[in-house]
This record gives sequence, structure tokens and C-alpha cells, in this order.
Amino acid sequence: MPHPLLASPDDAATPIHLVTEKTWPAVLDALPPLAAGFAKAQKFEPKSGAHCLLPDNEGGLLAIVFGLDAADAKRRDPFLVGKLPGLLPEGTYRLEPAPDDAALAVLAWLLGSYAFTRYRSRPERLARLVPPVGVDAEEMARIAEAVSRGRDLINTPANDLGPEALEEAVRSLAERYGATVSSIVGDDLIAGNFRMIHAVGRASASAPRLVDLVWGAEDAPKITLVGKGVCFDTGGLDIKPSSSMLLMKKDMGGAAAALATAEMIMGAGMPVRLRVLIPAVENAISGSAFRPGDILQSRKGLTVEIGNTDAEGRLILADALALADEEKPDLVVDFSTLTGAARVALGPDLPPFYTEDESLAAEISSLSLEVNDPVWRLPLWPPYASQLDSKIADINHIGGPMAGSITAALFLRRFVTESPHIHFDIYGWTNAAKPGRPEGGEVQAARLIYALVKKRYVGRS
Repeated sequence: MPHPLLASPDDAATPIHLVTEKTWPAVLDALPPLAAGFAKAQKFEPKSGAHCLLPDNEGGLLAIVFGLDAADAKRRDPFLVGKLPGLLPEGTYRLEPAPDDAALAVLAWLLGSYAFTRYRSRPERLARLVPPVGVDAEEMARIAEAVSRGRDLINTPANDLGPEALEEAVRSLAERYGATVSSIVGDDLIAGNFRMIHAVGRASASAPRLVDLVWGAEDAPKITLVGKGVCFDTGGLDIKPSSSMLLMKKDMGGAAAALATAEMIMGAGMPVRLRVLIPAVENAISGSAFRPGDILQSRKGLTVEIGNTDAEGRLILADALALADEEKPDLVVDFSTLTGAARVALGPDLPPFYTEDESLAAEISSLSLEVNDPVWRLPLWPPYASQLDSKIADINHIGGPMAGSITAALFLRRFVTESPHIHFDIYGWTNAAKPGRPEGGEVQAARLIYALVKKRYVGRS
């Protein structure tokens, strides 16, 4: 089914002239006198993101001019046209000329049209776009729909998205694409040797669980995605201040990113065997909550000393990653809203990633720019591993007061020893609206990993 915001090339469409300081004079000269005079009266300049609606002789809409200029061309946002759906009246539009990366422009248009409407209806204003020639509009629509569903999951509060509801979201996705799903719930996690997932989630009225989705041919290359599914994080007994809990519905953003990536892969019918592992818990407080100083037995066999119950995400990931590693897939990727230290280091818009595979790291860095899903590599710095030393267990799960994102990644590395592994420490949220990125939940690195899998495996026999 075509995306409702994309139109056929045969549809009558209002042109959007994409202009720079260099091209604007020629576009202005070619406009009818009324429209040109209106643009001058409005003092339109082709600055980045500036726009002006130009009238025709009957008072209708003739065209739009939209500025692309940036002080530095390298800093021009490929998603800039994603501003337009929220600015334009209902109608059908086309871009003139097609931008340098027309596919990203179409995707930005779709992503910029997103709104979370589960609890509050909003007037529907359909600004439809005719995709430029050569753009795979069907793929852009698939990607946008997967991103939108991931955003919806993050934006949904914990009273409506606890561990059980997150499992239902996985099952709904599986049903759409013919995948199989199993889950291990509550005390069965102990019997299944997932004691850290159980410990983190056992204080909640909603039972912890490990949800396991599998799709694709058994003999295809194996890709395993792991997503942190902490549906709400109080901090546990090391309780967070109230101000730090306000956005903790987004602490399952890693699960949302993994599911969005999975939807893109399955929707494209990629020739891979996909597995998605979602450890889903609520880090709550009750008499059964795990405690600072507890020693937990991990699936990997390592004993783990608890340094702080507010560092719960790496515990549930460790058990899930150990399971993923057991079948030695071609690639293991985990997404997790793991540390505030990553935000201090790189801010909310640039998630760090970690891998020991140099060629894989270079590929990720390059693709992140190509698809405008930015990430930045930080080092798995071996000397910092000593911060995780414990006097009474194999390992402590937190380090010292510095390099918190790196020490968290070093902890996770202990649980993936047989497979190439990428760890993303994402924020999962857009604090202030940007082109193509409305304020709210964001599935960072999902489009990047889809692009990586596509590059490596599409067309492979």
C-alpha cells in the first residue's frame, strides 16, 4: 500500500524551489512578476530552512521557495526538507530541483510528518510529496513506518507499556512478517539461567521476561539484535531523584531501536536469519528488589557484584548477549539507553558505539554519514577494565566516576566472546525538534544497522 504522504508523479503538484544564494537570483527572475514581487516584499533570503509561499494571479498557491544555504556546505542537514510538512498547507508538492540526496529528502519528509497521537488527537494536515525520479519510494516508506512504530513505543508511558505490553509489541511485529516468538517469564528465568534479568525485574508487579523473535532461513547469515527493554527505571534501591525519572519511559529505547531495525530487515525480505532478543523488565522498588552489594550469577558463568542498582540495563543485556553469543552469529548488535556518561561525552544526538572489529567500525562510521544516522566510535580502552575489578566476585558491574560509557561497554564485552559485536549507547530521545526528528522518542542507529545489513547481505547467494 502506498504511503499516504507520497503522491504519484501524475498528480498535479506545487513546486518547491530549493534555492541557495547562488541559485536564488535565477529562480527569482523566472518567477511571474506577482510572485517575484511578493518574495521581495517578504524579504525572503535563501538561508537554511527559510521558506516563503508565493501566490499566483488568482490568489492561490503558485510555488514555495525554500532556502538551503548554510555557512558551511558540509554542515547542511540532509534532512532539512523535513521541516516542510509542518509548515505547508494541505496539498501535493514536488521538489525542484531534486536535492543531492533525493532519497534522504523523501525520508526526511516522511519522518518530519510524524506525530504521536495515541492520547491526543491532532488535526491531520496531509502535505504530500511526489518523490523525485530514481528514488525507491517503497523502501523510504517502509523505513519511515518502522521508525514511526519505534518512536511510538518510546513515547508510550509505562502505565501502558510495561514488560507484558512490550512482549505484545514483539508478537505483533512477528505476526506481520511470519516470524516466530517465544518468551521466558518470571521465575522461569531462573530455571533458564537468566538470573540477572530476573533479579532486575523481580520487584515489579509486571513479571520480567526475555522475548526471543526468529525470522528467516536457518542456513542464511545470522544477525542477532539485542535491545534493552527497561520499560521504566526508578533506579531501584539506589533510587533516582524525581527529576531524573521524568523521561524513564524511554529506557526501553534500545528495544524500540532493535524492533525498528528488525522491521526494516524483514520488510525488505533480506536474505538473513534474524534473531531479536528483548530482555523486558521494570526496575521497581519493593521488598524483593535486588540490592547494592548483591552477587548475581550470570548466564555466562561470571559472578557479578552489584555496585549500583541504577546500572541495571547492562545486567539484563549481559544475560541476553550471552545467549546471543552461544550460537556464534555473524554479527551481534545491541542497542541500549545505557549511560548518562555517553550524553556528557557526545551529547544527545551522537550516540557512541563500540567494537573491536576495525573494518566493521570504519564501515559503520562511513554508513552513518551516508544515511544521516550519526554515531561516533569510542574506544574499548583496556586499562579502564580494572575499574570493574571486584574483591569478592568475578567482576563488578560499574566502574569509577569517569569514563562511564567505556566501562559499561567493557563490562558487556565480557559476555560476547565468540561473535563480532557492536554496542550502541543511545539516548533514544530528541530534546528539541529538528528537521525530520520531532521532539520525543527516536530509534537512533536503527537505520544505520539496516543499511549495514543491506550492504553486506542483499544480493548475496
